Amino acid sequence: MSDYTTFSHGLYIGGEWRSSSDGRVIEVVDPSTEAVIAAVPDATLADAGAAVDAAAAAASGWRETPPRRRSEILRRCFEMMTERAETLAALIALENGKALRDARGEVAYAAEFFRWNAEEAVRISGEFGLSPSGTNRIVVDYQPIGICVLITPWNFPAAMATRKIAPALAAGCTVILKPASETPLTAYALAALYEEAGVPPGVVNVITTSNPGPVASAMLADPRVRKLSFTGSTGVGRVLLAEAAKHVISCSMELGGNAPFIVFDDADLEAALDGAMIAKMRNAGEACTAANRLYVQAGIHDAFAEGLRKRMAALNVGPGTDSDTECGPMITRKAVDKIDRLVQDAIARGAKVLCGGAISAGRGYFYPPTVLCDVPADALMAHEEIFGPVAPISRFEGEAEVIAKANDTEYGLAAYIYTRDLAKGMRVASKIESGMIALNRGLMSDPAAPFGGVKQSGLGREGGQKHGITEFMEAKYIAVTM
Repeated sequence: MSDYTTFSHGLYIGGEWRSSSDGRVIEVVDPSTEAVIAAVPDATLADAGAAVDAAAAAASGWRETPPRRRSEILRRCFEMMTERAETLAALIALENGKALRDARGEVAYAAEFFRWNAEEAVRISGEFGLSPSGTNRIVVDYQPIGICVLITPWNFPAAMATRKIAPALAAGCTVILKPASETPLTAYALAALYEEAGVPPGVVNVITTSNPGPVASAMLADPRVRKLSFTGSTGVGRVLLAEAAKHVISCSMELGGNAPFIVFDDADLEAALDGAMIAKMRNAGEACTAANRLYVQAGIHDAFAEGLRKRMAALNVGPGTDSDTECGPMITRKAVDKIDRLVQDAIARGAKVLCGGAISAGRGYFYPPTVLCDVPADALMAHEEIFGPVAPISRFEGEAEVIAKANDTEYGLAAYIYTRDLAKGMRVASKIESGMIALNRGLMSDPAAPFGGVKQSGLGREGGQKHGITEFMEAKYIAVTM
């Protein structure tokens, strides 16, 4: 595999690499040093139209490709990502800033979507039954929905793309991927890999743009586009939903989160601390599933807070590309400023700083691992995604109280519960308004499980048995007299 850390091939449209139609570029910055490391084409509306044209030209051929052949290509994508994991991880660490250990985990997770969907591609089945009246047979056939526009964020540049591309290709759809302009190099590196693995020209197209609103609108306005899958903030998701509604386009939305992390008195303290470090510090807290509000029962509160302080304070902060780094930089200066605003607001409202709590000096977009306790319910960070390495701890007394606190948010993506009492854990999980629950675990993401949220955290599911693929398919009912 070529060294994608220093250059990009360009827009990937119809199996060809090209510059933008007006020649403009987007600079890619290393968040560890603030240095420009590459420049990628800045797609125009004309380029977006060309990508839709390419996807349309390839649609019938890919749709008619036998499921076994599609499966074999997806499997090859998995194998090649696995073979080149170190190169891809280094690229992610460079442009995203995440620690290499996290980047390696992301590549393995991202590749797994190809293996899972390679297995599911040959198991897409329809339905056959007798109508209640007995007059005819009911045949239901599942067919590819059509051209899909996929919009992904910067925090998991490989996994957020493959979680959409793999099921779409398994279903028989062609796609246009618009990755985040902060982390485009991974998307282009993977596009080259897909081509080498046998994905036909035009089946996967990749464009980057600094003008995402108009570019997305132009693609959604094209009647050949039938699906939008978006991962990102709830605010942007609402705008895209409104745009898609104009054209009655099917939407899958994986939006913001405000995950509660609940620790009961009877929890295994060390296990809860292990889980908290995973749930909070995966990708330095820049994850929609990150533990955003840590509720700890009074009896274990002080021991948990001190244990978390020790662990967070001991983390090695540095460039993501350094092998000993445990917490890399944030993605932009704006992200750092937001984190600090939330921290200072909490402190002003009475929260106590156990470690961290101030912007790091020097170059790079760093924020130190921070633990706050006595965070009041009216603190801004109790209602906004922190998206950084800040763990705000609040004390609670009883089960009903913490359930009410956990549900006091417009979001409902992920939640975490720690208790040795399985019955209590299941009871509380059933009352938490969230699409995903991790019970005595700090991680719930799995390609074999449906990923998604409720309330303002999104629509639809990604991954899981049939869930991920059926998001990219339409059910066709045929009434048959036999």
